[in-house]
Amino acid sequence: MQRAVEHRTGVQAPAEILWEVISDFATWGDWNPVHPRIEGALRIGTPLNVEVVLDGDGPAKVVEAVVQDWVPYEQLHWRTKRLRGFVTAIRYIEIENMGPTNATFSNGELFIGPLVRLVSRDERRRLRAAYTRMGEAVRERAEAIWSQRQKTPI
Repeated sequence: MQRAVEHRTGVQAPAEILWEVISDFATWGDWNPVHPRIEGALRIGTPLNVEVVLDGDGPAKVVEAVVQDWVPYEQLHWRTKRLRGFVTAIRYIEIENMGPTNATFSNGELFIGPLVRLVSRDERRRLRAAYTRMGEAVRERAEAIWSQRQKTPI
């Protein structure tokens, strides 16, 4: 059994700019309301320590994750275990190139395992709201960087 929660948004900036924002873990605290801190390396199988703030003003929780997959300029996936390992959660961040100055940003979580039914509707609602906040924040950051670079002569 599986369930998913996702948010997608269009971004008026190249996919390369989105990847620049996503892959620079050191700056996540400057723009990311859901994951204000992430530590680790972009290598499959590498552990990540990810701070999670689901509710905009709630306390942060540190989650230990493992890099599941990553493709430069396209995606970053990490996995965690929930409910004593009976549920695997795949957190995904994906970028789709829509042209030289446009992209789609998706972020969400896929739950897989025999106890998926225990991932409550309320938790999925909170996750959807959090991932919407993150999608809007990454869009604003990427569009601001792109706008600034358009104004700067090369």
